[in-house]
Amino acid sequence: MAQKPKHIAVMRLSSMGDVAMTVPVLRALVHQHPNLQVTVVSRPFFKPFFDTLPQLQFIAFDPKTTHKGLLGIWRLYQQLSGLSIDSFADLHNVLRSKIVRVLFALSGKKTAALDKGRGEKKALTRLQNKAFFPLTLMVNRQANVLAKLGFPVDLSQPTFPPKPELQEIESLVGVKTKPWIGLAPFAQYEGKMYPLDLMKKVIDQLDDTGSYELFLLGGGAKEIALLTQLSEHTKHTKVVAGQLSLAQELAVMSQFDVLVSMDSANGHMGALWGIPVITLWGATHPYAGFMPFHQPESNSLCADRNQFPGLPTSVYGNKIVPGYTDAMRTILPETVVAKIKEITAI
Repeated sequence: MAQKPKHIAVMRLSSMGDVAMTVPVLRALVHQHPNLQVTVVSRPFFKPFFDTLPQLQFIAFDPKTTHKGLLGIWRLYQQLSGLSIDSFADLHNVLRSKIVRVLFALSGKKTAALDKGRGEKKALTRLQNKAFFPLTLMVNRQANVLAKLGFPVDLSQPTFPPKPELQEIESLVGVKTKPWIGLAPFAQYEGKMYPLDLMKKVIDQLDDTGSYELFLLGGGAKEIALLTQLSEHTKHTKVVAGQLSLAQELAVMSQFDVLVSMDSANGHMGALWGIPVITLWGATHPYAGFMPFHQPESNSLCADRNQFPGLPTSVYGNKIVPGYTDAMRTILPETVVAKIKEITAI
């Protein structure tokens, strides 16, 4: 009987949220298969996601220089081959990762690739004859890839990393004396964004209680300017966007008592610490499988499907459907605030 592979390479290049979702799966992998060597290939920016897993070796994928073009892909394969890789887990299933996968398969190594469930997702998001039921969670799809390689993982009882200290950024975030609430109001597409005028009401209602310290998250000059407007006339709200490295932002998230996020990377980043994450869903829906890891379904606040029965209209929120632009307004600010108070028992 053939021995199981001893060294597995795992490749996932983007997007930010999808890469973050691999972390709890790989945490289960290294904990449940402690003798296994694991090498992760991803973008250098995402390395902090994996810093809480010192058992992993990280290889930074650089598409502009080292790994540019077909020669660069060959160079990556050669780099991995030099590590005596026994099996290759393609958690991306795009052209670049497919080429690496084929090269490993041709060399006699065991390979497996992510099933993205495109047909199921198309049925979920079509306007007519919609198949409205929960699809396989993305983390479970990733776990299925590992199982095909002989390494099943159980995600039902996860462990989470210890929370890092914040001394180096204490001057920015302050000392925690009351519950910390993170609010990340942005997403890549407008169909996934809670209207900012409603988010302002959420912030003001929470700030007025005096019971919380609020932290507004985002990135880029435009988002920082908008967050600054949202924090106007508040007493307990800080804009930390643009002032933290990714590693520092993750550290701050670990201290949140609740994180409010769109269907975006921030929700998956917060879930890495096992903290409660409330997600707001407009054009998309948790049934597509992108709910943050190990969160109860009750933490997903969705636009009203009685008023907008075509929801979800998109997997990624990038489709504009006439008449559906105000769908997210059916999630009332009072509902968001009440959910935060329920979780924090305040």
